[in-house]
Amino acid sequence: MRSEIGRRTMVEEEEDREDERRRKAEDGAVKEYGVGDHGDLRRLGKRWGALDLGLNGDKVSNGKKGFSHGFIIHPRNRWYRAWEKFILLWAMYSSFFTPMEFGFFRGLPNHLYLLDIICQTLFFIDIVLQFFIAYRDIDTEKMIINPNLISLRYLQSHFILDLLACIPWDIIYKACGRKEEVRYLLLIRLVRTRKVLEFFSKMEKDIRVKYLFSRILKLLVVELYCTHTAACIFYYLATTLPANEEEYTWIGSLKLGDYSYSNFRDIDLWKRYITSLYFAIITMATVGYGDIHAVNLREMIFVMVYVLFDMVLGAYLVGNITALVVKGSKREIYRERIKNLLKYMDRNRLGRDIRDDIKYHLQLPYDRTHTDSADLKDLPTSIRSMITETLYKPHIEKVPLFKGCSLEFINQIVSRVHEEFFPPGKIIMEQGSVVDQIYFICHGKLEEVVVYEGGPEEEISILNPHDSFGDVSILCNIPLPYTIRVQESCLVLKLDHQSFSNILKIYFHDKQKILNNLLEGKESDVHMKDMVRDIKTHIGFQDAQLSLRVNISVYNGDLFELKSLIRAGADPNKKLFDGRSPLHLAVSKGHEDIVAFLIHEGVDVDISDNFGNTPLLEAIKRGYDNIASLLIKESNSLMINSKDYDLRTPLHVATSQGSYVVAKLLLESGASVLSKDRWGNTPLDEARLSGNMILMKLLEEAKSFQMLEFPSCSQETRDKMSRKKCTVYPFHPWELKNESKYGVVLWVPDTIDELMKTSFDHLNLEFSTSFCIVTKDVGKIVDVNMITDGQKLYLITMEA
Repeated sequence: MRSEIGRRTMVEEEEDREDERRRKAEDGAVKEYGVGDHGDLRRLGKRWGALDLGLNGDKVSNGKKGFSHGFIIHPRNRWYRAWEKFILLWAMYSSFFTPMEFGFFRGLPNHLYLLDIICQTLFFIDIVLQFFIAYRDIDTEKMIINPNLISLRYLQSHFILDLLACIPWDIIYKACGRKEEVRYLLLIRLVRTRKVLEFFSKMEKDIRVKYLFSRILKLLVVELYCTHTAACIFYYLATTLPANEEEYTWIGSLKLGDYSYSNFRDIDLWKRYITSLYFAIITMATVGYGDIHAVNLREMIFVMVYVLFDMVLGAYLVGNITALVVKGSKREIYRERIKNLLKYMDRNRLGRDIRDDIKYHLQLPYDRTHTDSADLKDLPTSIRSMITETLYKPHIEKVPLFKGCSLEFINQIVSRVHEEFFPPGKIIMEQGSVVDQIYFICHGKLEEVVVYEGGPEEEISILNPHDSFGDVSILCNIPLPYTIRVQESCLVLKLDHQSFSNILKIYFHDKQKILNNLLEGKESDVHMKDMVRDIKTHIGFQDAQLSLRVNISVYNGDLFELKSLIRAGADPNKKLFDGRSPLHLAVSKGHEDIVAFLIHEGVDVDISDNFGNTPLLEAIKRGYDNIASLLIKESNSLMINSKDYDLRTPLHVATSQGSYVVAKLLLESGASVLSKDRWGNTPLDEARLSGNMILMKLLEEAKSFQMLEFPSCSQETRDKMSRKKCTVYPFHPWELKNESKYGVVLWVPDTIDELMKTSFDHLNLEFSTSFCIVTKDVGKIVDVNMITDGQKLYLITMEA
């Protein structure tokens, strides 16, 4: 015990020396900054520790501190700590005396009246001081010295109760004619027990005091205070009856040996108190001997309630004593860590400020009660799923990264996340580090900071609840571009890289949405330029992978895989290097079910590869009649007057071969007899060359009918009716944002030069030989016969 006292004395002396060095440093800082005419304020600061840690509550570096224009007391100031110890003694007195005053007195006697006035005056002074005590913000970990914030914090917490406790209720009670209801207001002073509880809480964390001693002392005080309060209530119940009914109370009817308590009001105060305390203790221990017992109904009710309360109190005492015997409590772990760290700091002679910061950071996790996965590991999977869904799903659903994702995907994320708490100032991730966790913020605030060479930092953005970080690095496989630092105490949900990757492999249709959400809102930010490039590169890589998987699934005839890929956002019109689309592949392999599915998804049935082959032509070549039938129903390019590279229609070919049946079928379907090929020959000219008179007659009749159907049309107009048309746009095909500009619809002339000149004239552009016409796939048009009817073309410079 003596060595323990010696150690505490040495520690206190060290703290005093540290305070003295700090005050000298503060005085030096005042002189350095030239406070000048604030000499009185400086003297107050030296005496009371009125320190300014920054006009806006920010910390001042290099240990230099100035003074504010207000009187602010640092909570670690030696004089204020002495005041705390002094007011603690009065709080203990008030906590003990208030139940006794309520139960044993009807108005204080004169020798106690002055003591009560002194007590209330001291607590009133303490109320005033609370408006000037700086405090540490638990979210930002900064010392708050703003007088308005300090006052607001106190006004919102204990100010009203503390003020009511300082009112002289004894005087008011006498002035109101000794009304019993006024005396009940005395119990407001029990709020001062808060200071006693705070004292025990600090003592339990103080490693200079043995933990066993602090816990046993607290348990004894709790037990004694409960019995003291019960004794006062027992006596109060006896005094509420009229004097002529006092024999019907527990104390009025009490007779111990030859001594009677019939006139108990005239008995000595301490004898009455000891008798009441004895009744409370034996009742609490439930070992009553029968000498003292409840007499009237009110006393019986109170005794029953008191015994029930004692059962809970006894369980509390037994549980705490058990905790002292069984090692491993959170408080004990905290104390052991503090001891080890203080030994390290003593060896390295670290200052007291560092000690306080370390203790504060270590204390945070033990003061916060958050769900730990270890606490749930013994529960069945179904119950754990319900708990995690209730706790985490509302947060995960609001994460912008997962906007539009499927419910199944969200549920998989929810079932695999874990909680983690970070105090202010904690750096969670370093710039340039490899990320193995993705985090989602539940509560708190963080900042993204980029650190440049040489040390300067720049704040990029603030992360708030429901934001995520680490996602870019994990999804794009790049190092972390920023340092993530905690501004306010935060609770996050974390998911490891491997689990996230496994979920995306199954729900890969959600990955495309996640990548698009990741890019959203970042393109306009100059700080995100490099990150946006990396995200776009990864999106392009993802699109290429999806396209490859689409073609593989089509080639293999895997309809289920194809449906999943299309649902994931894959483009079913994406071409291969040779210009073939998935529909080309499906037709070439004869997969009728996949062809039907692609048609249902709205793919371009008339799409051509680099060699001009359409899916329909591919089906006809390979003899897939059912597939060809499906394509013919959906095709827009299979026109009866379609022309080949020689501008010959199917009717040209049929008449040149002398096929009467085919020619008749084509004419009945609307084939034009007036259409001319490259050499100016019509189908009728071909029939004449074949020498088939019946066929010639058929065509002559059809010509007469078509001339009668369009009597006002000139030959040139009729020729145009059989010609192709196209749409020319004055911009690059990949500039999709410019599609709002108008193009021009033109008839396809005989040469490419005529098409370009006509395009320049209608688009009001100055003619230049540096331009060319390309397709949507940026293929240069060198012959007008390559142009299909209704095709979109783009007029661009060859330098582009």
